[in-house]
Amino acid sequence: MVEHLLFANEACNTAKQAAGKNQIIQMKGYNSDKYVVYDIRQTKWGLSYGVINLRTHEFGQCDLIRPLSMSRIYGAGYYYDDTNPQFMDAFEVAILQNEAEQIAGEKEKERKAEQGRDEQLRAIGRERLKTLIPEDAKAAIIAELHENESDSMTDYYGYRTQRTVLLGFSTHTRDLFSEMRKYAANFTETAYLTEDNKDYEHREKYSMGDGYYLGKSKYGGWIITKERIYDREKFIERFALVAGDEANICGKVQADAKDTPATVAGDFIIVDYSEKAIAVFGDTRPVKDELKALGGRFNPKLSHEGEKRAGWIFSRSKESKLINLLTIK
Repeated sequence: MVEHLLFANEACNTAKQAAGKNQIIQMKGYNSDKYVVYDIRQTKWGLSYGVINLRTHEFGQCDLIRPLSMSRIYGAGYYYDDTNPQFMDAFEVAILQNEAEQIAGEKEKERKAEQGRDEQLRAIGRERLKTLIPEDAKAAIIAELHENESDSMTDYYGYRTQRTVLLGFSTHTRDLFSEMRKYAANFTETAYLTEDNKDYEHREKYSMGDGYYLGKSKYGGWIITKERIYDREKFIERFALVAGDEANICGKVQADAKDTPATVAGDFIIVDYSEKAIAVFGDTRPVKDELKALGGRFNPKLSHEGEKRAGWIFSRSKESKLINLLTIK
């Protein structure tokens, strides 16, 4: 099989052996690690090379190794020195292979242990979501923390999702940034997205786009999206692992009266915020779970006495419960 290199007047025959056993090759683009070839196998697509990273002593695999003598190096990949090839002693390679096998075995044990832990969390999450999702819910408001993995050198743009949080549920399927901002207050890490900033609003409802999402950038930081619940069981299965950790559930859940402490002492104030709302200010961090359970929404930029202050917004109907919960100084 011949592989043509994009934008290069070059082609590589993957059926023709490029490097030999025990030969040292080097990665270009992603890193500068060196590898040694320990195995060469014939596949229906061409030759496949088993390699060992000389820095980490871990196994790897590649199907294409390009010569360094090409007029230019095109993109990330494995390269061999076809002018001055280097080889390792076969005994040294055998020792490296034994170390790599031990490392692979330990990783497999860790993978299976993690798989077991994940399945336990999924079981917890399934049961939690069955009772958490309202019967009339048609969509969920989701927050994701993205880590930028873009590489301008190789013209790659992407991200990795580090964490997913369920902010709440919606009874309709319309994409509304105002709704996303409202639910952003349910989670401390996304509270800054409650700000009415048009730069946070992204509309990518086109082919290969990411739909509507709220955030600074889809490549890094927190973004908020709305996901339709087409099939309740499939939705539960998809987010079971997320819901297995209670810290990832930030949607409003009403608490039973018996689960709410009678009073909590602290330096709090309750003020009239609007015709239909009241606000709580003060050191609310120790009672944030109780305030959230009463239906409160945290906002870091509420207006109070001519300045911006962090606080909680409640419906006026919650005033008596708040007074019963908080010992106001």
